[in-house]
Parts: sequence; C-alpha cells; structure tokens
Amino acid sequence: MPAPIDEETGSTDHVPAEPSRHRGGEQQLIDRLWDFADPGASAERFRELAGDAAQAPHTRAVMQTQFARALGLLGRRDEALAVLDDVAGMPVDEREPEAFARELRARVAIERGRLAAADGRPADAVPELTRGVREAALSGSTFLVLDALHMLALNDVGHEEEWATEGFDVLDGTRDPRLLRWGVALHNNLGWTLHDSGRLTGALMQFEEAAKAAEAYGTAEQRHVARWSVARCLRSLGRAEEALELQRALAAERPDDPYVQAELAALTEAPPTIEA
Repeated sequence: MPAPIDEETGSTDHVPAEPSRHRGGEQQLIDRLWDFADPGASAERFRELAGDAAQAPHTRAVMQTQFARALGLLGRRDEALAVLDDVAGMPVDEREPEAFARELRARVAIERGRLAAADGRPADAVPELTRGVREAALSGSTFLVLDALHMLALNDVGHEEEWATEGFDVLDGTRDPRLLRWGVALHNNLGWTLHDSGRLTGALMQFEEAAKAAEAYGTAEQRHVARWSVARCLRSLGRAEEALELQRALAAERPDDPYVQAELAALTEAPPTIEA
C-alpha cells in the first residue's frame, strides 16, 4: 500500500505583518521549497533560508521547523530534534503578535509528533500532536490545526474516526483551496482505517471523497494515490473488473509505479488450481 497521504514566501519586512496574511505568505513559500521526493535538497533550501538575516526572525524560525522535518525524512532524527529544541528555546519577541509565538509552538509540537510517529512511537506522538492542535487553534492557524488533526487521525489508535471527523468539521464551510486540500489526506487515511478493519463499503465512500477532493484541490501525486486507493478497495469488495480498469488507466500514466504493477498482477493472475 502506498504511504498515507500527507500534507504540507514569506515577508522580508521586519515589521510584523497581520497574522493571517503573514501566515499565508509563509505557507506559500514552504510549499514552493518542499520537494518530498528529494528531502536532501529541501533540507538545504530550508537551512539556507533559516540562516538568511534578510528574513524576519519569525520566518527564519518557521523555516527551521521545516529544516527539521526534512532532516527527519532523511533519517537524521537526533539532529531534527536538536533543531526543534533550538526553535523552542528562542526568546519571544514581544514586538510580534502572540499568535506568532503560538503558531511557532504549534509547528514545533507537530514536527516533534511527526518524528515520534516515524519512529513507531505513537504514544509519544499523540501528546505532541494534541498540543499542536491546541496551540494552532489559539494562534488562529486553521492550516496547522488540520495538519495536526490529520496526524492524530493516523496515530491515535482507536480514535482515528473522531480526529478525522473533527478535521471535516474544520473544513466545513471553508473556501480556501489550500485548506480544502487537507480533505484529500483526511478522507484517504480514514478510508484505510475503515478498510483495514473490514468496513469496506464505508472505506470506498471515503476513498471516493478523497479522489473528488484531490481532483479539485490536490497535487498530481495526491490524485494518483487517491485513484489507486479507490481501485484497491474495489478489489477488496470483489469488483475486480472496475478495479482493473482503474489500475490500467493509472499504469498508462505511470507504467513504472510498483504499486500499480502489483495490483495489476493481483487482478490478472489466474487463480491457483488444486494441483498447484
């Protein structure tokens, strides 16, 4: 199974921006700098920007949290934690809005939670991610609230549906396409929770919702994974012809995708005979 769908311009003006505008610009910059297929190059970009004295202190600190995330993806988790500790220990600039400090605390908590989850320590991840939700909500950052909620829905065993539902409630009524992209991850990952517990009809509904959100707001990778998940669930439901049609369409777009090739093999292999 492909990995669960995950998510993730700043101002050089040293005068504190209005929080929501400042935050939106930073996230646009983060989106441009991230290449999750190449965390090494991403780490270098974030490291460079974090050390750029021309950037506002808050922006540099935010880039450090993303540098830490990239280090974690490279398997350098001790270094990543040290970077996050440095950010957490930075003195608060009283000239900046309190929302900035809370947003930074939310980012640090979320990245610590992500590192713990990657280490297979969900019991350590959940308190950090819960702290991330709280700080993000107090800072007014809906984006970070959704990031933390989607991570909780992946890691808080037994409470996945509760956290996903809370995420859907946050998304309800929003018109921001960047926020609505979180619906892809929330629906897809809830779909796998339901699928793996045998609730296949509900899982298919979630995968189809993920595919709709991906088509409207997602990245090319999210659209691909969401469609693959729909096809995989169709196979589990015994709807092999529909699953095969979808996987063949995906193979035409990405002939070397090992997950697609594995599904094609599973769907086209002849069933074993008694003699076999």
